[in-house]
Amino acid sequence: MKELRAEIDRLDDTILDLLNRRAAAVIEVGKIKSDRNLQFYVPEREFEILRRLTEANRGPFPNDALKAIYREIISASHALEKPLSVAFLGPRATFTHLACLKHFGESADYVPQINVSEVFDAVERGVADFGVVPIENSSEGIVSNTLDMFVDHTLLICGEILVEVAHDLLSVTGDMEHVKKVYSHPHAIAQCRVWLERNLRGTPVFDVESTARAAELAADDPAAAAIAGEAAANSYGLKSIRKRIQDNTNNFTRFIVIGKIAPNRTGNDKTSILFAARDEVGALYFMLEPFAKNQVNLTKIESRPAKTKAWEYLFFLDMEGHISDDPVAKAVDELRMQAQYLKILGSYPRAI
Repeated sequence: MKELRAEIDRLDDTILDLLNRRAAAVIEVGKIKSDRNLQFYVPEREFEILRRLTEANRGPFPNDALKAIYREIISASHALEKPLSVAFLGPRATFTHLACLKHFGESADYVPQINVSEVFDAVERGVADFGVVPIENSSEGIVSNTLDMFVDHTLLICGEILVEVAHDLLSVTGDMEHVKKVYSHPHAIAQCRVWLERNLRGTPVFDVESTARAAELAADDPAAAAIAGEAAANSYGLKSIRKRIQDNTNNFTRFIVIGKIAPNRTGNDKTSILFAARDEVGALYFMLEPFAKNQVNLTKIESRPAKTKAWEYLFFLDMEGHISDDPVAKAVDELRMQAQYLKILGSYPRAI
């Protein structure tokens, strides 16, 4: 045991030395980027680092832990070059905040916003380099407000983040008998609808702007409970009454990173577009035909009212591949010739 611990200490010293050597190289890269006015944050570079290391890893160190460690190493490295500022749907301890930490790490400068519109505005006005907002949930579907923002803003999707969403029922006392009302975000309430009906039927449930806000309210009222995540419980000093009360145990939310940069191809990409079909028979069929013809796999299609004229719709489309890939480029060009309106929202690395 003594010899093994001594070996671990020696390895830790080596790791520390290598981290500092890596940091010194990062600082030099930052100087070159500054001198040449190059982009500091390169999403595809981060993606390639994580993919290369996880493919090269032969264990026993687990890949999930390896990715988490390297995200923090990359985050600290960005801070040495130029700290990244990230606007997100706040406050802290929401699932959007957790998505930010998963993607950008602890070393980024986080700027909480009160709604999705303000996240878009903060990035567009340059208050933040990037923004993180929810786009869809595996149980409740698309976040319509996020889609609507792309109509009036010029920002691009630069990345995506998948976060498992586990909701707990939290309160000051941790006792179900004391619960006289429940607070949470409407999406969280919807994801726990069946559990609430079975276990708290007749108890009033109130919508608030975030799960963190719900936790804050519950912290000030012993008769209130919040539906929120474990991070909110830790931040607001709450106890868990019941854990994982979401109706679907396989509950994930997909978040997107918005910004002004267009990531280069990685070979494992998604492209998202927004389009409106002409008002004619078979219009949607003809809109989708180019993707089948060019063998482009569609991963999502969602319609939204256009809000400019009654009964007209915009379609949100996700597909596999990068806009620089020939099949994707051809399919989108053919769609553009037929569509009434088309906007490319971005090509970006898929979540890993």
